[in-house]
Amino acid sequence: MKGVLLINLGSPESPTPKDVKPYLDEFLMDKYVIDVPYLLRALLVRGIILRNRPEKASAAYAKVWTDEGSPLVVISKRMHKKVKPLANVPVALAMRYGNPSLMAGLQELQDKGVTEVLLFPLYPHHAMSSTVTVLDKAEEIRKKHFPNMKFSSVPAFYNKPDYIKNLSDSIQKYLNGFDYDHLLFSYHGLPERHIRKTDVTKSHCKIDGSCCNTPSPAHEFCYRHQCYETTKLVVKALGIPEGKYSQTFQSRLAGDKWLEPYTDVEVNKLPEKGIKNLAIVTPAFVADCLETLEEIAMEANHQFKEHGGENFLAVPCLNDDDEWCATVSKWINDWAK
Repeated sequence: MKGVLLINLGSPESPTPKDVKPYLDEFLMDKYVIDVPYLLRALLVRGIILRNRPEKASAAYAKVWTDEGSPLVVISKRMHKKVKPLANVPVALAMRYGNPSLMAGLQELQDKGVTEVLLFPLYPHHAMSSTVTVLDKAEEIRKKHFPNMKFSSVPAFYNKPDYIKNLSDSIQKYLNGFDYDHLLFSYHGLPERHIRKTDVTKSHCKIDGSCCNTPSPAHEFCYRHQCYETTKLVVKALGIPEGKYSQTFQSRLAGDKWLEPYTDVEVNKLPEKGIKNLAIVTPAFVADCLETLEEIAMEANHQFKEHGGENFLAVPCLNDDDEWCATVSKWINDWAK
């Protein structure tokens, strides 16, 4: 019997330092997130970052927390609720970090008699710190607790026509009535070394402005290339003229060189270029979360206006959009045939 596990990132149990700390520990101690040897990772995370980061992070979470809970988890549950009746096989929901856990999601499917699972990471673009860690952790759990289960997975869907149509239609819906000077595509950032580590050719990814546009087997796993392709396809679908859009990367950590240009830096520069009305879309996420609601809708909005901007629109993610849920269900049913 077949079944599907939808998987998103996850969230702390509450926006308090007490709950944010163990969540950050699980997240940042992941070898695919901070990819350095264990002892160094433990020193960085537990010896430095977790000494003050939980307080700061909990304040940010508190700004976006709802009566129902974490926006990411609440929205993912709403999406799951819409997908389930449209799918021809059982569908469960899990988070890579926090709850509902991967273990709980797989147990739910096994209890329904599922023996063949489609792992569906809700990330449009392939990355070590999203797709790879989900699949690796799920396999670790399978070997230990569900040895008779068979796994397959949904590859990055950054360029699938159905997804691009859903994303473009959703963006257009929110842009209607907002006379924007510029549309900024802001993707979650990654350390540049992550891009090179996932290069299957070991030589193609130079992050020099040309490699992402030169056909290569590396593109199947290249986050940077896939982000630029999504932008290119959406821009074409919406007919946005050259010069009226750009692409940046957000949410970097200090220390390493991350993908550029940086969203916060570019947002601050735009007003002096004559851009007074700015719209930002965040296609690395399918559900609104801390990075879209606090970092963009609140902080980037504030900074843009502080530097002379006038009107700001944070375009919501696909969330539980009916057409998007129908697309996810269609992909599930195509697999389950």
